[in-house]
Amino acid sequence: MSKDFFGIEKELKTPLGTHKYYNLRDLSKKDARVAKLPYSIRILLENAIRNYDAFAVTEQHLETLLNWKQTQGKKEIPYTPARVLMQDFTGVPAVVDIASIRAEVARKGKDIGKTNPLVPAAMVIDHSVMVEYFGTQLSYGKNVDLEYSRNSERYKLLKWSQKAFDNFTVVPPGMGICHQVNLEYLASGVIERDGYLFPDTLVGTDSHTPMVNGIGVLGWGVGGIEAEAAMLGQPIYMTLPEVIGLKISGKMKEGITATDLVLTVTRLLRDYGVVEKIVEVFGPGLANLTVPDRATISNMSPEFGCTDTHWPVDDQTLAYLTRTNRPANHVSMVEAYCKENMLWRDNSEQIEYTDVIELDLGSIEPTISGPKRPQDKIFLKEAKEKVIGVLKDSHKREYVTPDVRTGGNWASDGGSLATATQTGTALRSVTMKSGSMTYELSDASVVVAAITSCTNTSNPSVMIGAGLVAQKAVEKGLDVKPWVKTSLAPGSRVVTEYLKKAELLPYLEALKFHVVGYGCTTCIGNSGDMPPAIQKAVIDNDLVVASVLSGNRNFEARIHPNIKMNFLASPMLVVAFAIAGRVDFDMNNEPLGLDPNGEPVFLKDIWPSQAEINEMMEKVVTPEDYKKTYDTVFDGDEAWQKLDAPTGNLYKWDETSTYIQEAPFFKNISADVPEPTNIKGAKVLLQLGDMVTTDHISPAGKFQPEHPAGQYLVKNGVEKPDFNSYGSRRGNHEVMMRGTFANVRIKNKLASKEGGWTKYHPTGEEMYVFDASMKYQEAGTPLVVIGGKEYGSGSSRDWAAKGTTLLGVKAVIVESFERIHRSNLVGMGVLPLVFANGQTQDTLGLKGDESYDILGLEKDLTPNKVVDVIATRPDGSKVEFKAELRLDSNVDIAYWKNGGILNYVLRNFLKD
Repeated sequence: MSKDFFGIEKELKTPLGTHKYYNLRDLSKKDARVAKLPYSIRILLENAIRNYDAFAVTEQHLETLLNWKQTQGKKEIPYTPARVLMQDFTGVPAVVDIASIRAEVARKGKDIGKTNPLVPAAMVIDHSVMVEYFGTQLSYGKNVDLEYSRNSERYKLLKWSQKAFDNFTVVPPGMGICHQVNLEYLASGVIERDGYLFPDTLVGTDSHTPMVNGIGVLGWGVGGIEAEAAMLGQPIYMTLPEVIGLKISGKMKEGITATDLVLTVTRLLRDYGVVEKIVEVFGPGLANLTVPDRATISNMSPEFGCTDTHWPVDDQTLAYLTRTNRPANHVSMVEAYCKENMLWRDNSEQIEYTDVIELDLGSIEPTISGPKRPQDKIFLKEAKEKVIGVLKDSHKREYVTPDVRTGGNWASDGGSLATATQTGTALRSVTMKSGSMTYELSDASVVVAAITSCTNTSNPSVMIGAGLVAQKAVEKGLDVKPWVKTSLAPGSRVVTEYLKKAELLPYLEALKFHVVGYGCTTCIGNSGDMPPAIQKAVIDNDLVVASVLSGNRNFEARIHPNIKMNFLASPMLVVAFAIAGRVDFDMNNEPLGLDPNGEPVFLKDIWPSQAEINEMMEKVVTPEDYKKTYDTVFDGDEAWQKLDAPTGNLYKWDETSTYIQEAPFFKNISADVPEPTNIKGAKVLLQLGDMVTTDHISPAGKFQPEHPAGQYLVKNGVEKPDFNSYGSRRGNHEVMMRGTFANVRIKNKLASKEGGWTKYHPTGEEMYVFDASMKYQEAGTPLVVIGGKEYGSGSSRDWAAKGTTLLGVKAVIVESFERIHRSNLVGMGVLPLVFANGQTQDTLGLKGDESYDILGLEKDLTPNKVVDVIATRPDGSKVEFKAELRLDSNVDIAYWKNGGILNYVLRNFLKD
């Protein structure tokens, strides 16, 4: 059967030669529906047409896409990404899984040559550098040395994989953050492969993969589990998304940054509700937003919950490709293909969106976000008032008058709060010394100020802006407060190059914003400890201190377990808050400090104009910078080149390693698929509320020595300074299953205290979740988790699902799921269910002490089947209710029956 189902295969001549492609313009002449499709759906349509085989992609799928207006949100489609992007936190377990699959294939005497990625995959090692050292020229080198000493086992695995696997490339540590490297280098806009041209598409093992949507590339974050399957040639089946049109008009006012814009959009779209939808941007205001501005917004797609935030290809796209050193012939090819194939934004669209939201860029005001969610938007002018409210309402702290602080300079001369009590409801304060200086560390002090994360470091406007703020502050005689841990972690080396050329890096360093590494650092929880005296004072006195970072995530306990307020802000404001030293501070009306002559210096005195920023960008951001950086991107530094990695096609597992262990999911797997059974007599492991994130389920930051994961490391001879982070140890299931549900801020309704605690129902004893799970599994008792709305929000943590299944959880019953986590649960054989008929755990009176039977799983399974759940209370009374299986497709059902997507793939290898 011909692949060209519609007869639209054509040839296109470009500066790179003559190529075949599937012409949507020809199809639109046959079917008028094409012209009304959003650009993102057109890309999905081309993807299905090109991969049509009447098996994985059927005529019905093509009709579903063409009939998008009626089928959106209802029917499934296959998606075959052109490539896969990985980072090392999620990438290491992916490599471990594929190596483990290969090991099982070898044990069964089958051909291991098939266990290679069939789709090109690139891994960028960017999540492992930690900010242990800061504030000096030596910080970067010391952090790199620590990174290698802590992660050599992981890095040897990844260096091995470079040679052991075909179709797999690795960007070594210290080159940048995966999303910024993707935007600046890996993404091509349009791909040429096997004589065909087609749109660049991908999935990534990090939820911020949509950043690349800024250049018209369709891609989103999936769990490491889905990404592994995609690498191994499995289509990703998904419900055809609704597409919300975001109409942009106007122009941003003077002094407004891309960060202000993105935090505004985050709140706007989170309030509207775009989970599992695509947001597509259109309108006259697009001409006023550069690709870095667009990418800043797209990067935050997970924060407002959508799958993608898509920007069609236009002149701004071509300008960015040119500036980032893409070859001129390639840029011309992108233009020709997109214009010919109805993928070029031409302002004459007939597109019909699911709905339209409007935003006037001229309405945006300076904004920060916090203290614990990206959508917690706060106007900068109201920040002091809001912080005071948070301290009072969430932490029972009240201001006592008179407050002796003046001009943000209260601590530098030994001033103190009116009340320095450490009990009761007054604001708390501790007298500290730094050399000859005495100061007060108190509630609302900024203890971490980090210019970090691809979200903003990919945008030269705000990075050069931060450099100019630093320059003007230094020239005015200002400095950062002594209790602030500062850091600069660019998303790529290009940033350092243009900051040096602009002669702005020395001013950032004068304020102790030295480069500490090229990676996700503070944003992913790799902030390192606070200085010892500061950290001790915070813990001993239970101070409610704050971090301010230019990142995309500020969930509870993510940045640091002892920092209770976390705020997102532009790099420029990060510098300002480091100088102010506090978040209960009025940036508009209080001086940041005094110059050497005693004159007050306000934020407005050091804030650069947009003209200043633009002029500097034109001078220092050049294609040569990108060429210099990316010509050697795969080489790595001397430490990488000297790394002694294993060789051979089978990985040599070290049973003593606390970083890398063979995955347990595939050992001795049966060749046949087991028959599904009902879940009987399940106990509740955790009963949770709304917005439980994957950070709550699968921590990424620091280990607590007393928790099961920490105890495991100690038992295996790991000293506390060498604990590293949860994320760095994702290649060892023994660590990660002990860390599942171990976030110090998780609130389990079955336990009397926060953290990874639960009640073991047979005895009523409170214990760690891991310990209870082991007792239940020893007794053969299945487990369930009960939750509320948007369960699994946040990063695409594969271990949030892997740990869940290893803890013996068979089903998760909630009001709603975040897209990626639901898919990951299915991918690990855990049944996701949602309460039917608008019911909740509260309306049903579920207390968590019931025993659960989930019926209707043994036969007649269909997508989204409604099943019966019976919860039996200790007194024998029953609560019976309906729940919808969030097995959204027949493929989901097949994966669940197999015990997960990788089990499904492995069984196919064994059959072949």
